[in-house]
Amino acid sequence: MSQNKRTLIIIGSGPAGWTAAIYAARANLNPLVFEGAVTAENQAKNTLPLGQLAMTSEVENFPGFPVGDLTEYLRTALDPDRLEYLPPHGKHGITGPELMELLRQQAINFGTEIITEDVVKIDLSARPDGPFRLLSSDGEEYESDAIIVATGAGANWLGLPSEERFKNFGVSGCAVCDGALPRFRRQPVAVVGGGDSALEDANYLSKFASKVYLIHRRDEFRASHFMVERTLANPKIEPIYSHVVEEVLGDVKGGVTGLKLRSTKNMDADTQEIAVSGLFVLIGHTPNTAFLEGVVELTEKKYVRWTQPGRTFTSVPGIFAAGDCADSVYRQANTAAATGCMAALDAGHWLAEQ
Repeated sequence: MSQNKRTLIIIGSGPAGWTAAIYAARANLNPLVFEGAVTAENQAKNTLPLGQLAMTSEVENFPGFPVGDLTEYLRTALDPDRLEYLPPHGKHGITGPELMELLRQQAINFGTEIITEDVVKIDLSARPDGPFRLLSSDGEEYESDAIIVATGAGANWLGLPSEERFKNFGVSGCAVCDGALPRFRRQPVAVVGGGDSALEDANYLSKFASKVYLIHRRDEFRASHFMVERTLANPKIEPIYSHVVEEVLGDVKGGVTGLKLRSTKNMDADTQEIAVSGLFVLIGHTPNTAFLEGVVELTEKKYVRWTQPGRTFTSVPGIFAAGDCADSVYRQANTAAATGCMAALDAGHWLAEQ
């Protein structure tokens, strides 16, 4: 038997991956998690270990963490070497990095093995009688009886240096995650996007913000007729057509204070500035599934296709998918963790049947 042979390999280290690992480890499946490589390329793509949530500040909507000071609990729950990477804890509920470190530690406590590399290739040539073969980013080869893919999806960004500078300081890629935070309540905010999701989230933000500017590069939205009508009827939403964000304005202490906009129709026109406390970039997500091309069936938008309702099965028996890499609708930490649990249970039942 290969020294690198495992019963279950989990690819990804967001809420889905760690939840799958917790359930699998408690079921004595001895999971190995590839948590991702720490590289400049992954940093540029926002695909570093611990997933998107590790780049989020306050998390108010993950069950079990009401507002309170978790300083002492974090000190006793986490390895001191991991604590030094966390920002000072205030008297809020929990931050994204803290939540991810706790999930990671919980998986370790049950015996999960971790490798800080990417999986770059899955080889099916030995199937169905032999194991799956995986190639990691450091050139090592592994074999596994089953695989859970939990590689997540990254928000698409505008690519502005100023946007990068203010991420988590007023710039967000998720309205449902961050829209209710104190920073945005009763303040003007802006949304960039023109599809159904962007317009739906603009309506959601209008519940908290004093005003929502909806910025779109074209002169009409791509969203459905019903969604456009509903949005334009909302008195708190002001559309700004045929403009793009040229620069995010702000300061180190207060975060985002405004946006500089440029017309897409008259390139010679002066830029326009609007005052906002936040910018929500809602121009879609890209699932981290490029390495799965030709391995499992993907949707038109490159999400892993679940082949049976209510289950985490993919088109290849023995490969399961969890979290945002297979979810183009909800993309929440709660739903990702739930499908991570489902994938571990599905994998365990499938392995027992073989």
